[in-house]
Amino acid sequence: MRDVTAGLVQIRTPTYKRPAALKRALESMIAQTWDNWVCDVYDDDPAASGRDVCEALGDPRIHYTHNVPQRFASRNIDGCFTADNPRGADYFCVVEDDNFILPTFCAENIALCRARGVEIVLRNQVVEHASGTERAHLSEGGVLDELLVEGLYDAADFRLSLLIGIGVSNGGLFWSRHARSQLEIQYGCTATLQEYLRTFAIAEPVYVAMTPLAVWAENAEQTTRNAELKASYMRRELDLKRSIQALQRQVWHEATPAQRAGFMTNPRFAASPKGRALGMAKALLAQPIGDYLPSQDAWRLRGRGLAIRLLGRVTPEFNTFVRERGAVPLSHP
Repeated sequence: MRDVTAGLVQIRTPTYKRPAALKRALESMIAQTWDNWVCDVYDDDPAASGRDVCEALGDPRIHYTHNVPQRFASRNIDGCFTADNPRGADYFCVVEDDNFILPTFCAENIALCRARGVEIVLRNQVVEHASGTERAHLSEGGVLDELLVEGLYDAADFRLSLLIGIGVSNGGLFWSRHARSQLEIQYGCTATLQEYLRTFAIAEPVYVAMTPLAVWAENAEQTTRNAELKASYMRRELDLKRSIQALQRQVWHEATPAQRAGFMTNPRFAASPKGRALGMAKALLAQPIGDYLPSQDAWRLRGRGLAIRLLGRVTPEFNTFVRERGAVPLSHP
């Protein structure tokens, strides 16, 4: 029986031409131990292939929307992070059609929010390699294992993870209606860049939970996430890397002297010192890294970073985003 006194979770699911994967994602919601949830499915397929899947499951908690006009992948995904709350939900998460969640995902994330007094949880995920094929299998480790450790991060420290990796993965975010962070990016860019920008958009403490309770599908060769973008693959990659580099440099610029001095040995990051030095070299940061990276590697990476800086482009919208969302306050002295 549904517990109407418990916090309502709104799960938001963008989908496009993957009915079998969508069915699996929705079934993972039905299997949740926390049964007070609703799911809004946003189908970007002009043929509405997700409608039959939703109707066949016959669960009144699943609500179907056919996008007309088509939104394309990046806008469809980004819209799932809107601050709008028409369902009156207490908590939110995004489960893309090719991903899925494990049975205690909602229950354990809500328990963490309540126990730790936080409004955002970043949950570790395992990877489904070769997703959508007969060779599909789950990884032994999680996507955050080489990046972060269990615990509470203030926003300024959390942003420093951008010097090592992507930080936020869409399917790992779980947040409450009281979250102050504006998680919807709201400008045209690839879905991949959105995740980096979403890390930068975190403006409050976030609890990183390392027990993986969600599954991220590795299927780049099958996806049409960037089908709406007219630029060539090479141009998109250069611009993506240039934008990431600019974001990393902004994070470093905003860091305190103490954060910079302690970055290479900060135990809050799981990456090795060499891994941290690699990120700093690619970002062209003028920080001594000779103790952690051979000079030949450092010069090669800085050369690569310089080429990206010269050939890649950032848009005026990117600069506006960074200006509007930058300079988060520290929650500690």
